[in-house]
Parts: sequence; structure tokens; C-alpha cells
Amino acid sequence: MRTAICVSVTALCALGYVAAGYGAGGDNSAVTETPIKHVIILIGENRGLDHTFGVYKPKGAGQTISNLLSKGIVNEDGTPGPNFALAQQYSVAPQPLYYIGAPNIAKTPYNGASNLMPQPNTNGAPEFQSTSTPPFPTIAEAALEPDIEPSDDVLLTTGATGLPPGVLDTRIPGAGTLPPGPFVLLGPEISDDDYTGDMTHRFFQAWQQSDCSLANATKTNPSGCLNDLFPFVMHTYSATNQSQGNEMGFYDAEQEQASLLKTLADRFTLSDNFHQSFQGGTGANHFMFGTGDAGFWSDGHGNPTTPPASLIANPNPKSGTVNQYIADNAFANCSDVTQPGVKPIVDYIESLPYGAQPNCVENHYYMFDNTNPGFLPNGSVVPAVQNALPPSSVKTIGDALIARNISWAYFGGSYDDAVILSNEAVAANPANPSLTAAALTDPAHALGTAYCQICNPFQYATSIMANASVRTAHIKDTADLITDIKNNTLPAVSVGKPDGLLDGHPQTSKIDLFEGYVQNILDTLEANPKLKAETAVFITWDEAGGYWDSGFIQPLDFFGDGPRIPLLILSPYTAGGKVNHSYADHVSLLKFIERNWFLAPLTDRSRDNLPNPRLRPGDPYVPANMPALDDLFDAFDFASFNNQAYLE
Repeated sequence: MRTAICVSVTALCALGYVAAGYGAGGDNSAVTETPIKHVIILIGENRGLDHTFGVYKPKGAGQTISNLLSKGIVNEDGTPGPNFALAQQYSVAPQPLYYIGAPNIAKTPYNGASNLMPQPNTNGAPEFQSTSTPPFPTIAEAALEPDIEPSDDVLLTTGATGLPPGVLDTRIPGAGTLPPGPFVLLGPEISDDDYTGDMTHRFFQAWQQSDCSLANATKTNPSGCLNDLFPFVMHTYSATNQSQGNEMGFYDAEQEQASLLKTLADRFTLSDNFHQSFQGGTGANHFMFGTGDAGFWSDGHGNPTTPPASLIANPNPKSGTVNQYIADNAFANCSDVTQPGVKPIVDYIESLPYGAQPNCVENHYYMFDNTNPGFLPNGSVVPAVQNALPPSSVKTIGDALIARNISWAYFGGSYDDAVILSNEAVAANPANPSLTAAALTDPAHALGTAYCQICNPFQYATSIMANASVRTAHIKDTADLITDIKNNTLPAVSVGKPDGLLDGHPQTSKIDLFEGYVQNILDTLEANPKLKAETAVFITWDEAGGYWDSGFIQPLDFFGDGPRIPLLILSPYTAGGKVNHSYADHVSLLKFIERNWFLAPLTDRSRDNLPNPRLRPGDPYVPANMPALDDLFDAFDFASFNNQAYLE
């Protein structure tokens, strides 16, 4: 590596590494603090750490992990372990108002007789192995999905439940009488190649499931979050929700489930303290990943306004119900404690024994749950009638990279098809364009409906989407990521998001389909050894998807954090089957980018301003200086470069 002296935003001069010349559209000589010249971030959907790696044993010498197996909650075969009671789930008697810390006197443990835990069901998962309706194409039709290798096409045609929607999932051993804790998704009739029932993963529900109260705080759990109301909240918050007990399911890596993910953990580095940054679902977590902040309703020019009343949340219980929300909507003004659902969270955050603040600006109605961006994939502004989030002025990491002339791109699965459908939809009905309607008339590009609009944080941003040249330079298709890797034109920073068929989302996808997407990209990188040697690949998920997790949660502000999700870190400097314990979330990826390329935090309120964690004596999981977020540099060993071992 050659060293160079550079001028940066933060210092007159700094010692770093000169980039090797890759990345059209940016400064090909950008200086980095480390030998890492390229970052690829791949984001799947809705899998938690215990759900995916709960029964995993680290392969690196002397490495430990915090999971279901290490805590004795389950045994290696997935059956209840000697400490199964650590995962005990509860029901709660009716309360007059929304709460996030249930009174202990009102809680009753689920049991196998008088108070059975809600059981797993087939909520939304496909019943039949159809060759004519999604998600089951024929092999020939499956081959039209370009983002997996041909050998994996068959995965798109397998995994139907064989059961009606919304019924007890009898494929799971013991379903109907499962004890009140986690259960393994493994048996003669179920594997990681099967579709499973989904569950709700929304903001107010997730806070309530976490059951946080300082009355329950301990030295090892100073936030007092018990994570013990997961099935209860799903069973009670809605009269029509059918999630039931799916939250407690997990895979068994030691029984060859999620085998690619296990192999990567065995070879490289896994974090067992990486968290979803936002309580709730996909859109808000991707927005936080891109900005270090939350989106808010505005006039489209950066000025906060009040959204339509039909979009404002009220999670207080309806009269005569246990916990059925009055209005399960996506927006709330968390600066106003008189609004429903706000005060319990604000009071809790402000009572924490460290400097956490709600971080809610006056008169801002923040987006807490999935809301489409204010731009279509082709850059057209979404009409107000569709209630999309108006065009956003919140600064993104893309804006920061552009300002420094550092190349970057977001690569969305099926994005090119989505642009074509957007053009057709606007032409057909400019007042209310529909990509779904366009797909019906243009089946050749119907895969564009599987492109995830809420997953692209840059599609919310006026600075990116309203300028055609900026948009086309930085928002691309997965096919462009593959091409860039092959042609040595990979940007410095790349974000890859599979389409809805391959993202691994329960109900609509499978974990092995996401593995197929990842494998395709890694195999392409494998064929370019020089590029591979100076690239770090981060593989993570948007959020846990409602799956229960046993890990510590550090509340940072009104928005989160939430449960743990997996993070795999692949590079020459993270080889060896290690497990990193430093507390991190999605914004830690921003912090890594900013430190490596000498960028300042995005704004004065974004989470990338938080310091790195300091370790507590005897506890690597709970920072001594909360609130704190790791920049992930401690997951790398830049002093012990073993390129040959990485390339083998």
C-alpha cells in the first residue's frame, strides 16, 4: 500500500491509503484511513440474531458468543435447555393506556395448561406449489430472476406450506402445545427452504414487546428491557392480525440450517451485538441507515407540517379490549407528550441513567412505520393522494459522499424494471400512477413490482431523486453491481438490496433465497482477487422482523434501538471465525464509512455523532459510556494482514 498526505474536512493533513483507481463517478484517488478501498453493504429482510445464529458455536480460537445455546436457553438440537425460563413469555391484564413497561403485577406467565402461549401459524405463507401464481414460477420462469445463479433457480419453486393461510403450522414439531419460549424451525416437514408465517413488526408494537422499565434494571441489563411480551402483543393489538406465536421461531446453524451464513461466520467475523436502529419495520430502519436520523412529514421543501389525520397513530387500547390499538398508523409528533403513545416512551428515555434524549424536534411528525417515498423509481414526484412521505430534505450519506467526490451507488434488485413500470404508470395515469397496474399490461417488466421502494433511503431524498443526472449516477440495479465488480468500476461505497423474491423476508421469501443472492455477488467478487483483497463486505438485515431475541438493548432515543440482528464482516482483516461484541447498529456502518473516508457526521442531530463504546469491566456488551455506537473498526485487525488465507 502506498501512503499519501491528504487534506480532509477534519484535519489539515492525515496519513492514509490511496485508492487503486476503481469507481466511475467519483474521485479515484480518494484517501482512506485503512487499506479498505471499497465497502459493499448487503441488506436482507427480517431476521434476528438468535433467530439465525441462536444455536451457533464460534470456530475461532477462544471466541465466545451470546446466544440461545451459550445461555442454556436451548440445547444444540434446538430443544428447551436448562435455562429455558430465561426466555419466559407473558400475557398482560388490560391496561387503561398504551405502555412500554407492563406492571409486573399485571403479568401472567404463559404455561402449557391454563394460559397457553399463542402458537405459530402459517400467516401469509403460500399454501400451494403452484406453477401459475407467485411466488412459485416454473423453472423456466424462475430463470428470469437475474440476481441469483442458475443453479439456485429451483429455490424459487419450492417451500409451500401445504396448509391453509392463518392456521396452526403443524409442520413445526410440537405446534399446538409448544412451551412459552423459543422453538426450532426444523423437523421432517420444515427446513430453511420452507416459507413460514410472518408477523407484525411495527414501531409501537416493538416498543411494547421489549417491555422496558427501570424497575427491572440490573447491572447486566441497565435498560430494564425484558423482551417478554412478543407473542402477547401480536395476539392482542389487532382484531384481524394473525401473527400469533411466530415470533419465537429460530433456525439451528449447528444442524446445517442457513449453511452459507454459518460458513461465512466460521471464516470471517460475526457481530453478536449489532442492532436494528429503529424499533419497528423496514422503511424506518433503512431511512436511519441512510441518514442516521428519522424521516418526518413536511411540505416537500423541508418545513414540517401535519400529516392527514388518517395517518396519525393512537396505540391506546380500544375500550373493552385487552390491548387493541385505536389507530395503528405510521406518524406521531413525539415532541408532544399529550399525543397518544408518546409519553410512556419519552418518560422512559428521559429516566435512563445516562444521557439519552428523545431527539424529537417540536412540531415534527416522524415516520415510524412503512410509508412509500415521495418519489417513484423514475424520479417522478408521487401525487399527494397516495400519502407517500413528501420529498425529504434530511441529509443522506450519499450527499456527504457526493460533496467529497467519493463514488457510491445504491443497487436495488429489479430497479431497472421498476423504472420502466414507473414511466408507464405515470403515462397511463399521472394523477394516481400504479406500478402494479403497469405490470399487468407489461408482464415482461413485472419483476419491477418486487423492487423495494421503502428499502432505498435515497429514494426519499430530493437531493438525489429530483436531479436526473444524480439519480442515474447513483441509483442502479443489481446487474450494475455485478458489472462493476467484473469491470473494476466498483464505487467506493456500494449498497446492495435484493428484490422482494430474494430478500429472505418470511412469508414472501426464504432465508436460502437471500443466501443465493449473497452467493452470486460473492462469487463475482471471488473472480476478481485484486478487488476482493481491498474490499470489505458487510452482510446484515434491515431489522429482526418481529423475531424475539435474548440480547441487551441500549435505548438511544425515542426511535430505538431495537433487537439484535446479524452482521457478518468479510475482508482480509476480519478472517478467522471471530465474534465481535462491541455495541453497534445500522448507523455504525455510516460511522465506518465516515471514518474510513474522513467524513464528518451528517448533521448535528444524527446518531453518527455518538462516541465509540468503552468496555465495562467483565461485560463487553453494555457500553460504560452510554449512549454509544461502535464504528466497527475494532472488528478489523489491520496489523495482521493475511491476504493469502483470505483468497483461498
